[in-house]
Amino acid sequence: MIDKTTHIRVARPSRDLAAAERFYVDGLGLVVQWRSTKDTPGEHDLLMVGPADGGWHFELTRDPDRPIDPTPTVDDLFVVYLGAPVTEEQVARLVAAGGERVAAHNPYWDEYGVTVVDPDGYRLVLCSRTWG
Repeated sequence: MIDKTTHIRVARPSRDLAAAERFYVDGLGLVVQWRSTKDTPGEHDLLMVGPADGGWHFELTRDPDRPIDPTPTVDDLFVVYLGAPVTEEQVARLVAAGGERVAAHNPYWDEYGVTVVDPDGYRLVLCSRTWG
């Protein structure tokens, strides 16, 4: 049964796990929940980041033998509902950690938040609204 306590993992490829870690840990404030670097053929490197004690996390993967180049679109969004105004300090931290502030494809996100592209080209939206 899926309910509010069900844990969620979102997995996607990354070009550079160290750059992704800087962005999501140093920039966004998530924590490393697991890291694995395999030098064994057929194995892949991975980094899991999420909120401490959270019910979800990102799994970022890189297969050194057969790397997959991420192909994000302008509508591949990771939205964080802050329930408070987005501060320039939050945005500056993400930019310093390798992100790039951009205009949103959907103007709704510019009205209620800030969009920052991560090192792999995926879009993070810090939204000032709450969910629910």
